[in-house]
Amino acid sequence: MYAEVKKITKISPNMVRIVFGDGDLSNFESTSFTDQYINAYFVPEGANYSVPFDLEHARASGDAYRPRPRRFTVRQWEPETEQLTIDFVTHGDKGYAGIWAQRATIGDRLQFKGPNGSYAPADEVDWHLLAGDESALPSISASVETISDSKPCIVFLIVDGPENQIDFSSSPIHEINWVYRSEAIDPETALLEAIREHQFQEGEFDVFIHGEAGEVRAIRKHLILERGINIENASISPYWRRDHTDETWRSIKKQWLVDQENDI
Repeated sequence: MYAEVKKITKISPNMVRIVFGDGDLSNFESTSFTDQYINAYFVPEGANYSVPFDLEHARASGDAYRPRPRRFTVRQWEPETEQLTIDFVTHGDKGYAGIWAQRATIGDRLQFKGPNGSYAPADEVDWHLLAGDESALPSISASVETISDSKPCIVFLIVDGPENQIDFSSSPIHEINWVYRSEAIDPETALLEAIREHQFQEGEFDVFIHGEAGEVRAIRKHLILERGINIENASISPYWRRDHTDETWRSIKKQWLVDQENDI
């Protein structure tokens, strides 16, 4: 499946929102999950193929030119207009996806598979806990926007500074806590400390925690050992690993998750 760039908006210093349309989007089948995602494929410079392409043929073009897969949350899907919105985190001249998003122009094409997903806020709980970094911002904001205005939720979002905040719809009883790395003594533990210091509400709650692997792992351990959550009913997963390329992280992620089980 592929789609074309229709609109580009820089929504923060390190995030670009791109609206896609046309292409194969008439075949897009949205899921009921608020963390639904697509697997996008980025074509390296110099490759002898372009979107749309046969994936297996492109993969056979050699390591230097095979398409680079990256996973992105669907920020919004508009079935009436058949438009798909994706928020891209950018890192200057690093990463295939971020560079593509920064250079994107109207009419550019992106090929992808999906969508898939696994989480949606549970209706039967008393309140919701969601936390993450920029990589989880689209899924968290999409999730919060589906939570009833009368249902409490507590959200923790860590970004570089106030200029990196992203607006999204929420109720006055939804508590949105922004944590800034620029103001933290230790940016790598700032999100954990914000959660650790918070007085949780009474009642049953569901959990959605996603972001950098080391930070997510520490928060997971805290929630299980100190908050007594049922891990079976929680969505807690690392999206990326600090100081690792996406390919390197993929190669060790399975063992990382096995090792994580020994934390508790």
